[in-house]
Amino acid sequence: MKSMTGYGRARETLGGRTIMVELRAVNHRYLDCTVKAPRQYIFLDDAVKKAASARIARGKVEIFVSVEMQEGGDVAVTVNHTLAKRYLDALHDLGETYGLRNDVTVAVLARMPDVLGSERIEQDADALTHDVLTVFEKACDSFDQMRRCEGEKLADDVRGRCMAIKRMVDKVETRSPERVHEYREKLIGRMREVLADSSIDEARILTEAAIYADKTAVDEETVRLRSHLQQLDDMLEEDQLVGRKLDFLVQEMNREANTIGSKANDVDMARIVVDIKSEIEKIREQIQNIE
Repeated sequence: MKSMTGYGRARETLGGRTIMVELRAVNHRYLDCTVKAPRQYIFLDDAVKKAASARIARGKVEIFVSVEMQEGGDVAVTVNHTLAKRYLDALHDLGETYGLRNDVTVAVLARMPDVLGSERIEQDADALTHDVLTVFEKACDSFDQMRRCEGEKLADDVRGRCMAIKRMVDKVETRSPERVHEYREKLIGRMREVLADSSIDEARILTEAAIYADKTAVDEETVRLRSHLQQLDDMLEEDQLVGRKLDFLVQEMNREANTIGSKANDVDMARIVVDIKSEIEKIREQIQNIE
């Protein structure tokens, strides 16, 4: 499991260039990738975005790329061979004409005007793209390591809140039959007040209590809520992208909690439901950061 929030950085010298790639990401519903590179390297954008989409599924990601040439790394030294030969022929002619020793060396010839020149090397776009992507992969490894670490913390927090909800569901299931018994006792008490000395119709009491129990029963909701909690726990163990599935599952959990609350008709249960919904909301906030 990975968090959508992370940071990664890598720096290497390849092909006479020092390349640095930096990734920063925060949560986002989909993948929103922005590449920021020097203007002359605008051709890198598509390749880097494609590489990012292969490694990152969701999040608002900013990728910074810098390329620095080593001193003289983009300069080529050229030799004007035609001019060098003419200088050499002229020096030989001087030696023969005046009977001088021919001691022309490379160093001497290189010092002649315009024999050596320099020109800026045009960047090979394909080679540069390859090198940048090599550094990007290393930066992404660092980025993923941080996201996994953060993802584990998020998963642990969500597991803890799931356990808390399960304990509260236990209380709801314990309290539910108690409500029916209390309702039955209240109903008997009221009928005694109204009927005074007259006999109480036990069958009517049982019927009313049964209707109340059926109308306020939350067994189905608690069973589904427990099922959702188990699914959530299983998803946290999966080695795949689960952020969107978790988001949907939490919506279903909230739906069940709302239904329990609407059926509660009891102060104690209403308080428990408020606490359940509070924990579900905290889980929802946490999974917004899960890829």
